[in-house]
Amino acid sequence: MKKLIQQGEYLGGQCLVAMPLMSDPHFAKAVVYICTHTPAGAMGLVLNRTIDAITFPDLLEQLGIQVTPVCRGIHVHFGGPMEGGRGFVLHSADYMHEATIMVDRHVGLTATIDVLKAIADGHGPRRSILALGYAGWRSGQLDDELRQNVWLTVPPDEELVFGGDLDHKWDQAMTRLGIDSRMLSREFGHA
Repeated sequence: MKKLIQQGEYLGGQCLVAMPLMSDPHFAKAVVYICTHTPAGAMGLVLNRTIDAITFPDLLEQLGIQVTPVCRGIHVHFGGPMEGGRGFVLHSADYMHEATIMVDRHVGLTATIDVLKAIADGHGPRRSILALGYAGWRSGQLDDELRQNVWLTVPPDEELVFGGDLDHKWDQAMTRLGIDSRMLSREFGHA
């Protein structure tokens, strides 16, 4: 049974791009996929940071899952500073499990061990990002940050979400918005 997050959620299924003034080092030059955004708050996953301290095979071994050759090229992403021991798989819509939440028609989110087993067995989603932790905002917090020009929003596509060029993902997102990132000021204000 798939669950579809309600349409009308303000930024669910969109990407945030940190402005140069971002002072939190967790989010400097971050691109964040927003999984849900409601009046109660927002949750997303950072798309362009990895965790070097643990590999996907290491994680599978800790969970008692058989490591296969498929596992070697998969990176573990830093999803955000909240609940760093909790895992999430953001993935293409071709994978479906009863615990999968469909963010939109193209992207699902699964946070169970079953998706990790499926990936290790070669039966997982066509494209995915495994993340530990998440980015979270309390009620109204993300809206306030948007009004303060801390984030820009960009509609995602498969390459922006799942593409492997993490070092250039922020610049790619800015380019999609028609912005030359070299021209952005670290100062901000309102007209």
